[in-house]
Amino acid sequence: MVSRPIVLRQLAAAVALLSVATVLAGCSVVAPVAPAPLRVLQLNLCNSGMATGCYTGRSVARAAEVIRAEAPDVVTLNEICSGDVGTLERAMTDVHDGTVAAAFQPARNGRTGEPYRCVNGQQYGVGVLTHIAAPAGDHEVHAGIYPAQDPADPEQRAWLCVEARTLFFACTTHLAYTSSTLALAQCSHLLGTAIPQLHRDGRYRPTVVSGDLNLRHGGTPDVRSCVPADYRHRHDGGVQQFMATADLGIESTRSVSMARTTDHAAFLVTLTLPGQGEPAH
Repeated sequence: MVSRPIVLRQLAAAVALLSVATVLAGCSVVAPVAPAPLRVLQLNLCNSGMATGCYTGRSVARAAEVIRAEAPDVVTLNEICSGDVGTLERAMTDVHDGTVAAAFQPARNGRTGEPYRCVNGQQYGVGVLTHIAAPAGDHEVHAGIYPAQDPADPEQRAWLCVEARTLFFACTTHLAYTSSTLALAQCSHLLGTAIPQLHRDGRYRPTVVSGDLNLRHGGTPDVRSCVPADYRHRHDGGVQQFMATADLGIESTRSVSMARTTDHAAFLVTLTLPGQGEPAH
């Protein structure tokens, strides 16, 4: 039988060795950090004034209420006027510290080559609001007009991505409604050409794509035809689609009422960014 004094001496020696090892290691010890949540809110606000079946003039105010209630990290915006971005950027700033990056990309008028316009004269298109937590506040905007467009429709569709440096890409688009085959071609260009181009040259970041694609899960054609095999995919049961690179885990999705101010409910997706270790001092 080992006596208690010997056991205590052995325990004390083990503690001493552990203390020395910790001191020698200093800041090289890495403590695991839980994956960070990322909440993406998709909104189609039908605010151009042209689509009288869904325009109410109240969707932007309702969107600001939803942003303040849900505090998303990313908001993707479809069918908005350029002035709406500033209003919703202020709502994001109300609920977040750090940087809120706001970006807008107008659709193009195929007849004039100029930006497409809302009834109020402002530019019409898509937007992205992105909360970038300090200290990673730098960002860059990428956008384009699709090469495939409906020649009978003057509204030429666009895509938009905000690159939160060192963190992620957040992208949105609103695809053609006159032809699902054309919408599929635009989707394939975004996910098969535009975004891979952004990922080249060592600039890969986890990426989310959220928007009104005018394509459905199980439709003809099926939206899944343009979703890369290594992407995660969710939908709201209609035409609002969400996709993310496989390094992002999807925790949940849910619809949020827009109180009949537009023809689409908001679509909220909660994900996790890859966790990173930090030095333990």
